[in-house]
Amino acid sequence: MAEELVPETPEAAEATGQSADPAEPIEQRKNGLYAGVSDELAENMTQGWADTELHDLRPIAQAPHTAARRAALSARFPGERLVIPAGPLKTRSNDTEYAFRASTEYAYLTGDQSEDGVLVLEPVDGGHRATIYLLPRSNRENGEFWLSGQGELWVGRRHSLAEAEQLLGIPADDVRELPDRLREATGPVRTVRGHDAGIESALTDKVTAERDEELRVYLSEARAVKDEFEIGELQQACDSTARGFEDVVRVLDKAEATSERYIEGTFFLRARVEGNDVGYGSICAAGPHATTLHWVRNDGAVRSGELLLLDAGVETRNLYTADVTRTLPINGRFNELQRKIYDAVYASQEAGIAAVRPGAKFRDFHDASQRVLAERLVEWGLVEGPVERVLELGLQRRWTLHGTGHMLGMDVHDCAAARTEAYVDGTLEPGMCLTVEPGLYFQADDLTVPEEYRGIGVRIEDDILVTEDGNRNLSAALPRQADEVEAWMASLRG
Repeated sequence: MAEELVPETPEAAEATGQSADPAEPIEQRKNGLYAGVSDELAENMTQGWADTELHDLRPIAQAPHTAARRAALSARFPGERLVIPAGPLKTRSNDTEYAFRASTEYAYLTGDQSEDGVLVLEPVDGGHRATIYLLPRSNRENGEFWLSGQGELWVGRRHSLAEAEQLLGIPADDVRELPDRLREATGPVRTVRGHDAGIESALTDKVTAERDEELRVYLSEARAVKDEFEIGELQQACDSTARGFEDVVRVLDKAEATSERYIEGTFFLRARVEGNDVGYGSICAAGPHATTLHWVRNDGAVRSGELLLLDAGVETRNLYTADVTRTLPINGRFNELQRKIYDAVYASQEAGIAAVRPGAKFRDFHDASQRVLAERLVEWGLVEGPVERVLELGLQRRWTLHGTGHMLGMDVHDCAAARTEAYVDGTLEPGMCLTVEPGLYFQADDLTVPEEYRGIGVRIEDDILVTEDGNRNLSAALPRQADEVEAWMASLRG
């Protein structure tokens, strides 16, 4: 990785990382190898560059959908200024940053993924006027484009404001001027907190926690029912995820020779080739690691004869993620006890999926799945019945541990800020997408179960779309039934 010539100025870093004043010099980097820039070089670097402005750009595919979302938002909060930031880059270490991921609320309303972007809806007669505030092309007059660590020659070209307007269908302006405008704003203001400290500071005397929370809750609930574009994105995410699982099965021998990290890296390659990233840290849990619900260290051994619990999802380039789990016999064949436990989880998932339909309570699929698992645990003598007593007291949770599913979309746990009455106590509607993911986990140190159970963890998870007449399994390309899993693995491994 090349060393940047200079850092951003402290003032620019506090705002957006870019200088708004063409005359402002770019401050020298401490310990840089060049002491400065000669006048001759500075002049030379301003000349001889072709015009690269892009013209006649077509709007992005989701532009009509984001416009409809902004219109609904406008109707919900008439007469109020609404400020939705994307967030800035976050430092990983010293002068390196994490890969940027725009806030879900911002991307949902704009389709844009630019760091430091801010959507502002200003109240006007009859609604709101939307403006998207972005960083313009990096400045060539003061050398920002080649001297700043976030300049074009360091991190790549970004769209001009005119290009952004064409792509997003929203008037665009310079975000570096926004903090001052917000400080001067009058009237009620709401913002989505937790993404951009600079924007929040500019609004500090104009917002309240209560009003801002209402905005966050609204935007969370608005995402519950997916539109046509979103459903297509989720299907694409599931299809890519299925191919990623196939990739993993083909290289299990290499994972045995190395570690769970080979599985993680294999799936990540598919995610980066066909999408933006993984939607969350991949859980590549072999053997007893499968009993740890969010095992993301992925540094353990992969052994023939044990199970691999792979929970992973591709995030599309428009930031919609799949969330799929399969539990696979590493050698391609379940042993008798593994199959017994796997079949119980499969039956539980079947019952849960069958309960997903419009008009059903959100909790119904969870209750249906948990009942099947409680029945099996009583049948196996691991917990004293009757089943109704087990469910009433929640005794099955020692081995089932988690809820049976959650909303899915731009966040892997989508709609998380929604009101309880609109989410877990709510009713399913066509267009909602959720996971159904029951599991059984027998910890390696659990002395209440026979020794042969200990260290076995099984979860099966699919992404289920509520339809007008029932549901559709978006991740159905991956087999679930035990015999089908074995046959599928055999076909992939030749």
